[in-house]
Amino acid sequence: MIVVFGSINIDLVFHANKLPSEGETVLTDAFTTVPGGKGANQAVAAARACAPGAGPVMMAGCIGQDAFADLALAELRKAEVDLRMVAPVQRPTGCAAITVDRHGHNQITVASGANLEALHSLVQPDLLRQGTLVVLQNEVGGGENLALARKAAAQGASVILNAAPARPILPEEWAGLLSVLVVNEAEARDIAGAAGREALVSLARSLRATVVATLGAQGALAVSPDCSGHQVSALALEHVVDTTGAGDTFVGALAAAVEEGLPLSDALRFASVAAGLACTRAGAQTSVPSRAEILARLHDLAPAQSVLV
Repeated sequence: MIVVFGSINIDLVFHANKLPSEGETVLTDAFTTVPGGKGANQAVAAARACAPGAGPVMMAGCIGQDAFADLALAELRKAEVDLRMVAPVQRPTGCAAITVDRHGHNQITVASGANLEALHSLVQPDLLRQGTLVVLQNEVGGGENLALARKAAAQGASVILNAAPARPILPEEWAGLLSVLVVNEAEARDIAGAAGREALVSLARSLRATVVATLGAQGALAVSPDCSGHQVSALALEHVVDTTGAGDTFVGALAAAVEEGLPLSDALRFASVAAGLACTRAGAQTSVPSRAEILARLHDLAPAQSVLV
């Protein structure tokens, strides 16, 4: 079973020739409204990537009581994510304004809205047990993530934290609570105060957890507290349409692979293929590939290599 606690948004996506610079207005005639939010994106990705017969993927979070609410849940419902722990609140549904340029690069501004009301108590206590994998991100209150991680770890559940957007993590608070921390290079630097592999090693040791760094076109690198690791390349792509959903697709697919019991090296490869495929389509949840699509492209990516860091 995978329980995702996090944000549920609507994404307002603008496709433009270039990203606006400070004070600049960029005109475009391409505009779409699609479901988003890092929590919801990762829940959809996990559900689509899960093996047949796997336990359910459950979403816990908050939405508004407005016109955006149903649309925000549409892809979650389509992916058959269990929504019994999604609560309506008075704040408006979270909303992200995303500009994507012709190269697939993006700028994102998020209004948290209802996500600020998401409390760890939304997650039913009886679900936090051995065999449950809890997935967290940083688009809800940090105190809520920490409280849920503590409850999950105390009851034998495993926890994956995607530390995005970057937020300080105090090792003395989080040490021993996580199975996996997922960051990109910038987030690792912001959290650890160091760059490159030094940051990953520092985080892995202080948190006593595996740290996975997503490296864009360079793939991904996983570092364990004992300084052993695995590195996987990125899927070769002929054309990048939109990178918005790649990171969340990686996390959701990684969670599905871990929940399935795959070794870390195979889970990294599976997640890297999923993230690459997400870059070939527009949108966040609308770009998430199915398990069949991921498996069909696995042969295009070499196995992960063992490394010492």
